[in-house]
Formats: sequence, C-alpha cells, structure tokens
Amino acid sequence: MLETVLTHLKNWFVVPCGVHEGVFTIENGNLELPFLQDGQYYRICGSVFNDGLHKYGYTSDDLLQHETFRGAVWALAVPKSVVELAEKIEEWQEKNGEAAASPFTSETFGGYSYTKATDSKTGAMATWETVFRSQLNPYRKLRENAPVKPLGGHRNAY
Repeated sequence: MLETVLTHLKNWFVVPCGVHEGVFTIENGNLELPFLQDGQYYRICGSVFNDGLHKYGYTSDDLLQHETFRGAVWALAVPKSVVELAEKIEEWQEKNGEAAASPFTSETFGGYSYTKATDSKTGAMATWETVFRSQLNPYRKLRENAPVKPLGGHRNAY
C-alpha cells in the first residue's frame, strides 16, 4: 500500500543526490547498494522483474528476482508519518475496499441492508483517497518530477 500511496501523492521523498543510474545486478535475492542503509526504502526503475518500492536489507519479505538491468535506483527518505498513514489506509481498505468498489450505493435483501458512506465534499462514494485526503494533502505534489531522464527509449520511461 505504501507504493500506491507514494504514487498517489506523486512524491517519492527522494534524498538529495539519491538517484543512481547504471547497470545493477541482483543476485541471491538482493541488491548490494553501498549508498543505502538497512531499513531504508528505495525504488527500482528500469528493471524487468523488480521495478517498484523495496526496503533495503529486508530480503525475507522482499526477495528480489535475479537479473542484470540498466536503470536507476532511487534512495528514499519516506517519513515515518507517511509509512504509518499508509498502514492506516491499508487497514481501512481491507475493511471497506470491497464495499467502496461496489457499483451499488445501497442494497436491501433478506432483512439486511446497507448504505455506503459518501464523501462530504463531493457527494461521491468514499474511497481511501477521499477519506484520507486531508492527511495526505501536506505530502502531495502537483506532479511527479522524475528525478532522471528516461533511459534511451527504455520501456519504463519515467
């Protein structure tokens, strides 16, 4: 969920000089990166199998697939408050996600009925994006400024 939240915010919290381009090799499920600390989040861009958000040094939950790729690794400094907010959003989504995705605003059958919550500002059905809007807004960027140029026509131009 954290990756989804960072994408929604258009904010990856890239550390200054934190974008490292080059050829990287992933062996035995991990990527050796001397510029990262254990527990630090990082983003892989330009990989066939491993694009996305990862946490350095946590290979048991985040085993990377073997490959060599030309791309970029972004060193991130995601605030603890954003990580905790993503956890709250995940809990909300687990509890309410199915109902929020339903095309029905209310149903009644066999003595059971429900009505979905609506967003007080828009009147639309409540989603995690609307429920947590005010808490997400301080971290939001208007657009994602890609910290690096696309790698010569690579499929993952960012």
